[in-house]
Amino acid sequence: MSIVSQAPPKIGFVSLGCPKALVDSEQILTQLRAEGYETAKSYDGADLVIVNTCGFIDAAVQESLDAIGEALSENGKVIVTGCLGAKKDVAGDDIIRKVHPKVLAVTGPHALGEVMDAVHTHLPKPHAPFIDLVPAQGIKLTPKHYAYLKISEGCNHRCSFCIIPSMRGDLVSRPIADVMLEAENLFKAGVKELLVISQDTSAYGVDVKFRTGFWNGKPVKTHMTQLVGALGELAAQYGAWVRLHYVYPYPHVDAIIPLMSGGSVVPYLDVPLQHAHPDVLKRMKRPANGEKNIERIQAWRAMCPDITIRSTFIAGFPGETEQEFQYLLDFLQEAQIDRLGCFSYSPVEGATANALDNPVPEEVREERRSRVMQLQESISKKRLQAKVGKTIRVLIDEVNRDGGVARSAADAPEIDGVVYVKQPYEPHKKLVVGEFFDVVVTAADAHDLWAKA
Repeated sequence: MSIVSQAPPKIGFVSLGCPKALVDSEQILTQLRAEGYETAKSYDGADLVIVNTCGFIDAAVQESLDAIGEALSENGKVIVTGCLGAKKDVAGDDIIRKVHPKVLAVTGPHALGEVMDAVHTHLPKPHAPFIDLVPAQGIKLTPKHYAYLKISEGCNHRCSFCIIPSMRGDLVSRPIADVMLEAENLFKAGVKELLVISQDTSAYGVDVKFRTGFWNGKPVKTHMTQLVGALGELAAQYGAWVRLHYVYPYPHVDAIIPLMSGGSVVPYLDVPLQHAHPDVLKRMKRPANGEKNIERIQAWRAMCPDITIRSTFIAGFPGETEQEFQYLLDFLQEAQIDRLGCFSYSPVEGATANALDNPVPEEVREERRSRVMQLQESISKKRLQAKVGKTIRVLIDEVNRDGGVARSAADAPEIDGVVYVKQPYEPHKKLVVGEFFDVVVTAADAHDLWAKA
């Protein structure tokens, strides 16, 4: 009697969009692996393809539609999930099905159950696996030494330029015990840097009235400050970093800054300010104003002189006058923000900002964005030059013939600069991916540093 083993079904996966969407992809891939599915390396080798889409701005929408079209052309069996799946056109029709009617199924973001139902319908899961195919930390799409930790879904803000709440809903905070368990599993698996993400990290727990959970037998409130404190303690046990993203500058964030002196919670805050002029912020429906933000940044630097502030801004928002834009430039000159991204305003279908009076012409929007980045280049160059001669700790991301590419506490992956490290002469100090090294900064430009171990 011979036993014929059937090859497990294979699924191709395309993940687009922000780190929050990447975490959704990781959760789907984890469930697929748990049920015995394998991941295909190409369209040809896949029995079915899942495309996780982005729908925030027009360019992202087009990228997602193109990716779906490519998957249909190369494979033919496509399930679509993500933010674009929740988006309708002005007539109320499904954007994806209107362009690509042959897709098998469409879901919105953070829809693990719906995606798996669609997979089961079109590619039945294999017979019960005999072994556990999933590591405790789940399936990750990032390098082994860093990972994203999503602490909540959705957002309670109604910024006029944003359609995220219409796609991802209101704030839903994860139970703090679940967050801590995931963090512990990631550290045990060798993760050396945990990047905390959400739509609004500062609002963690608001929806559940900061209820008390338990971790290691101790009560811990579902609140940003207590979560960061617990994550910092856990990271210290494993000699790892915790980095905070998407932090709104609420007063309680001040309590986080002293935690950054221990080395585990890195002195870095990603604070999406978007603008500085009070009238523009009012039109944006943002929960802050420029003057208070300056005061808060100054207070943070007084408490932690080494803190790195990253932020994003929008130039050419509807109604923005030259005077209001100059106010933004003056703010940036005073704030001396370390890491900055600026986007020219892009109308997003469904955003209320599109109906505001006095839209700024595209060429003016682009010209203003260029002026912001030109100013920021001079600020960044000056701030990075001040690090020359100092010893800093870096995490090695890549090793090459000349040495390695690393990141310091001031550098988040993919969005900030890097540190180019010269290979040390001593054999026992060889650079290793995923390990920390102390290096001396030898040179700097407007974006990156050079150092020797």
